[in-house]
Amino acid sequence: MEATRQGFLGGAMVSPQRAAGRPALMPDRDPVIDLARFFCLLLVVVGHTMMVSPVLHPDGTVTSENTLGNQRWFEPVVWVLQIMPLFFVAGGITGLQSWRRLRARGGNAFDFMQGRLLRLIRPATVLLAVMFAGLSLALLSGVDPQVIQLLTSGAGMPLWFLAAYLAAQLNLPWLAALHGRAPWLTLAGLTSLVVAVDCLRGVLPMLAYLNMVFLWCAVQQIGFIVADSRPLHPSRPALFGIIVASNALLGLLVLLGLYSGNMLVNLNPPNVTLLLLAISQAAVLELLRPLLARTASLAWVRRVVGVAGRRSMTVYLWHLPLLAAMSGLLLLTDLPKPAGGTAEWWWARPVVLLGVIALLLPVLALFGRLEERPMAPGPAPSRPAAAVLLAAVAVFVPAVQAALNGLTLGLLGGGAACFALAVVLLGRIPARLTASADRPGGSEPPLPRPPLSANVEP
Repeated sequence: MEATRQGFLGGAMVSPQRAAGRPALMPDRDPVIDLARFFCLLLVVVGHTMMVSPVLHPDGTVTSENTLGNQRWFEPVVWVLQIMPLFFVAGGITGLQSWRRLRARGGNAFDFMQGRLLRLIRPATVLLAVMFAGLSLALLSGVDPQVIQLLTSGAGMPLWFLAAYLAAQLNLPWLAALHGRAPWLTLAGLTSLVVAVDCLRGVLPMLAYLNMVFLWCAVQQIGFIVADSRPLHPSRPALFGIIVASNALLGLLVLLGLYSGNMLVNLNPPNVTLLLLAISQAAVLELLRPLLARTASLAWVRRVVGVAGRRSMTVYLWHLPLLAAMSGLLLLTDLPKPAGGTAEWWWARPVVLLGVIALLLPVLALFGRLEERPMAPGPAPSRPAAAVLLAAVAVFVPAVQAALNGLTLGLLGGGAACFALAVVLLGRIPARLTASADRPGGSEPPLPRPPLSANVEP
């Protein structure tokens, strides 16, 4: 009898090798994960409309204020609503599934990296290029440089996420191999690295940014474990126990003064509190799975989530720059500018949200298709490993620079050039490495699936 391992919630976890060899045919997507990611994206967009507040001071200077983050009552709320860890848990679930399917079609780690890079950086390239051209023209037209810098900073947060998410996803093939051999040991090793960096960050502050890789890879690893534990149907008491234990430990770390209780503060650079939050959120996701499955089965929910999922990266990348642009341009008008946190400011939030949505619609119409990866003819060879690695370097240089030192107009232009170079280096994905379900008119039978069926896209 083939050996099994202990799963995320105490049962036996089927080995990836055994799972990959199962003949059962599974659907291509997990609607629960789709719905959870849609909810997370919606929460991010709504949350940012309550955070970004440009302020025009009497001396003429312009600054950006995080109004919501400055509210004392918001600290315990953000503990619940900080859903960035859940994004990476979901990315681990879907990424592991996608990697196993790619391997079954004869692909390798560099094919996986090529696909992930193209899906994420094609829409980002256009964002950076359009912002650089538009803001350069605005600067030449006499717009105050402070307003230009405010608008430029609007792309900083999306680039931070892009760098962190790509770092985790590009390491996925190797982490998946370690997971296949020793899942818990791999997670323990990554957790140890996170804790070690946290312990040393007081002496070497710049070292804290290593957790942009270690922490998010560890959270992604939780997604791997959840993925391979799903067939076990974990009990509700076990899930409740995980939620209580992870939050109790998180609360203890905050009470001891080792970490801030504000999860926005703990986000950049990230620390071990977000790993505990990820464990709790993964358990909550599984606890709510029956309810989410029923909701996701509704026809109108499937349609809304499906449309949003196909354009999720465009929404994520563009919503904050559009919000910053709208807010910055309002400073140049005579419209009322209520102080952040006042009743008038709160009443204006729904209007701001509607404004962002209105600006997003033409952007989605123009650039949404860039999320679809370009396909080469079937016989086309894979890209050389050196080209894929060079493309990754070209992407990370400006992204890391922006994360560490902030985004400037010059870096915006340099980033657009680097991202465009990466797109050229990556070329097109051979059709033989794409599932028939992903190709219009595909007629091949579906491949055997691992135990958890989930999204095949990031």
